[in-house]
Amino acid sequence: MSFNKLTHNDKNLLWHNFNISKKQRAEIKKQKPCIIWFTGLSGSGKSTLGNLLEKRLYELGYHTYLLDGDNVRHGLSSDLGFNKKSRVENIRRVGEVAKLFVDSGSIVLAAFISPFLEDRQIVRDLVEKDEFIEIYVNVSLEVCEKRDPKGLYKKARAGEIDDFTGISSPYEKPIKPDINIRNDKIDINKNIDKIILYLKERGYLDA
Repeated sequence: MSFNKLTHNDKNLLWHNFNISKKQRAEIKKQKPCIIWFTGLSGSGKSTLGNLLEKRLYELGYHTYLLDGDNVRHGLSSDLGFNKKSRVENIRRVGEVAKLFVDSGSIVLAAFISPFLEDRQIVRDLVEKDEFIEIYVNVSLEVCEKRDPKGLYKKARAGEIDDFTGISSPYEKPIKPDINIRNDKIDINKNIDKIILYLKERGYLDA
């Protein structure tokens, strides 16, 4: 499988500047756009946290969109497998989509295992310095295996799934995540409160 990427030197491409800016789109929404990126092992609770956070933000009147790993695989990345090259391409695509949401003035939540440090850094570099918030959903492999909501760990241990993160493929923990969430011992609503407080204190809400 090969992925062709156009270079910025392609003579047939022209970047169009539009009348309405990201700043204007954000101002009308009364928020500061950003990517809230949940990373962690399968079964750590990334999608659950993202879903509850979006619900809370919606109730508070903010404009959001949630990108979820499994959902994206049904469309945007339906042509990709799960080997390292495909995973890297999947995160690249999601990063570009998330960047468009940020440009729209929205708060985009992204729940992806995204196991490689380099890939997460690439997404961070797509937006402004304060527009990427990395949340490490910090749950041990042992706990995730006990949860195993999709039965994937069992299949990976049996050799039925190749390149499975935490078993036959590495997970590179964030070195300095913006928020560290222990999602195994703390009530999930308290974790949502922690994220909301972070967003308020740093001016992402009521901007």
